[in-house]
Amino acid sequence: MINQEKVAKKTCTECPCLRDDHDIHQGPVDVRNRVGLGKGQLFDNREITSGLGYSWVPPGLDADQIEDYFSKLPRGKVPRIGTPGEEWRNRQLSIQIPQQDFSPHYNKFLGDETRKKFLNFVKIRGQKALDVGIVKAIEDENSECKICERMFQIGEIVVVAEKFKQDNCWHPNCFRCCECNELLVDLVYCVLDEKLYCQRHYAEKMMPRCASCEELIFSKDYTNALNKDWHSSHFSCEKCDDSLSGQKYVLRDDKPYCIKCYELHYANKCEDCNEIIGINSKDLSYKDRHWHEACFKCNKCKDSLVDKPFGSKADRVYCGECYDAAFASRCDGCNKPFKAGMKKMEYKGRQWHENCFVCVTCKVPIGSNSFIPKDNEIYCTGCYEDQFATRCCKCKNVINGNAVQWHNEPWHKECFTCASCDRPLSGTRFTSKEDKPYCAECFGELFAKRCFSCNKPITGIGGTRFVAFEDRNWHNDCFVCAMCNASMVGKGFITAESDILCPDCAKQKLL
Repeated sequence: MINQEKVAKKTCTECPCLRDDHDIHQGPVDVRNRVGLGKGQLFDNREITSGLGYSWVPPGLDADQIEDYFSKLPRGKVPRIGTPGEEWRNRQLSIQIPQQDFSPHYNKFLGDETRKKFLNFVKIRGQKALDVGIVKAIEDENSECKICERMFQIGEIVVVAEKFKQDNCWHPNCFRCCECNELLVDLVYCVLDEKLYCQRHYAEKMMPRCASCEELIFSKDYTNALNKDWHSSHFSCEKCDDSLSGQKYVLRDDKPYCIKCYELHYANKCEDCNEIIGINSKDLSYKDRHWHEACFKCNKCKDSLVDKPFGSKADRVYCGECYDAAFASRCDGCNKPFKAGMKKMEYKGRQWHENCFVCVTCKVPIGSNSFIPKDNEIYCTGCYEDQFATRCCKCKNVINGNAVQWHNEPWHKECFTCASCDRPLSGTRFTSKEDKPYCAECFGELFAKRCFSCNKPITGIGGTRFVAFEDRNWHNDCFVCAMCNASMVGKGFITAESDILCPDCAKQKLL
């Protein structure tokens, strides 16, 4: 059997959702009759309305003016039959002009006293605030829109609200509720402090509205909760519908529940005793598991774990000492266990206490500094360089970049220089003497034999050949006849004091 009280308190009679969540289909609505203004010109142009394909048009306009009016509105809000604009109008009729705000027939929670207050509210609203706007062509060239303040052109289509004392013209798209900023459906408006309101928001400025049944509240006895107003009997549990006025309740997903329903449907069960953890009990949780405060104990020694370090293994919790004794991994440095919450340093399957992760040489903790592993040991960068790094045989500093290898020893490029002039030798021609490198120029100047003819050094760099005779030496190119300059290389020659002569020149000189 359906609970009539519960059904009456819901906006939808089939489920607890809002009417806006369903498709609302209404037939032709005589809005002037609904708001109590009587029949006017609303249906005087039915033939034009049906002919143009709209479910509603502003009264008193010809077909061209109607099209002009609708051209000023967003396409999705033009009530052309069978379009989203018609659905928008139907929905806004229910939102902006709820029937329960106009007739006691649609109110289920009015008593005799509140009924009188309701009728008085309807009467005063109709006299002072409620009306239907008129669409017409503007005649005053000095008029401007009350919202956007743009001047109207003579003949321009505007909406006029006669309840306003002054500045009562709007562009069609500016004729909106100042609260919800929606176009005023079928031009029905209310005025308050010279501002436009839809009827819903005007009524809510005057009276509270029940968040459950959507009726205005005329009783002094009502409940304000969750930033909303409620008939006292309508602020109820989302599950059992019992009244929560004056009672404790719990919010879940922004919906109120009585204590009984919340604990029955949503409260957590204790991992230890399997009893519900009520709202008056402290709920301790770890990894989606929950305990009463008194039940949160070590699985082995049964000591309380509240405000203490603990560990978890196979869905059971243990105090720090019991966990360490049974399950904790051990340090590769000191072989002592890692206690719960203790920092652990790990590298390639090995683990250390922070203070045990030290350089094998200097014993200083590595911490977050760089380190170098070698032969299963850990070294700080300084100790590693001192013991294993490649060093330059000249300056003895560590070689970090490219190096030069000479005589099976490493050199910095900048350290591999001529032993005489210190010019860098990397990438150049050089030679050596007594295990020292020399550039070609210095070697020639210091150690090479000199040509008897040109007095320049004779070096073997570049494949230079030379001629030696007795204690004298010549470049191949310099070993020539002193008289005719013919090359004597590989030929017989005659010496005349310091000169070298070919046989012909020697004969000539003797004659």
